[in-house]
Amino acid sequence: MRPLAVVGNVNVDLILGPAAPWPKAGTEIIVDHDELRVGGAAGNSALAWDGLGIPFEIAANVGNDQFGKWLSETFGKRALNWPVRPEQTTLSVGITHPDGERTFFTTRGHLPRLSLSDVLSVLDGTRLAGGCLLLCGSFLTEDLTRDYEAFFDWADAHRIDVALDTGWPLDGWTSENCDATRRWLSRCAIALLNEVESTTLSGLDNPAQAAAELRSHMPDGAIVVVKRDADGALAIGADGQCISVVAPIVTVVDTIGAGDVFNAGFLAALTRGMPLAACLDMGTQVASRAISTLPRSYGSEPASKDMAQ
Repeated sequence: MRPLAVVGNVNVDLILGPAAPWPKAGTEIIVDHDELRVGGAAGNSALAWDGLGIPFEIAANVGNDQFGKWLSETFGKRALNWPVRPEQTTLSVGITHPDGERTFFTTRGHLPRLSLSDVLSVLDGTRLAGGCLLLCGSFLTEDLTRDYEAFFDWADAHRIDVALDTGWPLDGWTSENCDATRRWLSRCAIALLNEVESTTLSGLDNPAQAAAELRSHMPDGAIVVVKRDADGALAIGADGQCISVVAPIVTVVDTIGAGDVFNAGFLAALTRGMPLAACLDMGTQVASRAISTLPRSYGSEPASKDMAQ
């Protein structure tokens, strides 16, 4: 198995719900479920790898409060070199709805201050050589994002394939954000996008055509994955052929982090040398299990309580 790592946003998620209808201002409602857990795209993917028993490394930062201490303790030895910022830890409050969708309220917190030097103080390029690195939270980690070109140079020097999942821009898919994402994709071996992201970036309504268009701007041999929620996922690989899989029918508990969990399952299979169709199937199966279980589960083995091992 090739080495795996993830770089990006780790924060705290407080999940409450379901809430329907949305309460009027000045009122209070009671909900049936609450959960405090590791969040952020990088955090969600890491939790899934841990739950699947997949070895990995993670580069992130935390704030200098109790939430930051809790995050570091949760990741154990993997967080020993995480920088502690003088800001409060970023907190997302997710309100779930009966249809499985959710609404987020997120504080700015520590995430913008994750830098390239922070990442390189945690990751060992020699140890990760020939591996795959998931890069996420692009529109939240402002300091690191400004140095993406240098980050890609570092990855290239160590023959590390970068898989990019930018997440949703806070100011929407403006022309500036689209241009930046296309530049980043030109340096990446794998794109992990949802359907809206792929069609918006490509300007094409058909997700398969959108994937092909985006791949034409990426390096030779690149893989473009389009995550389609309940419709499964599709991908175009090195041979240019479009492969798709359907998602199993499940009773949804909450969809928070579903795409991040898919990324973890897909990359775990890819770094094991599995065929592209099997990688897509792994991603959809793991994500479907995660969104339909409470407490959340990712596979046959339960997630560990701490990631120190």
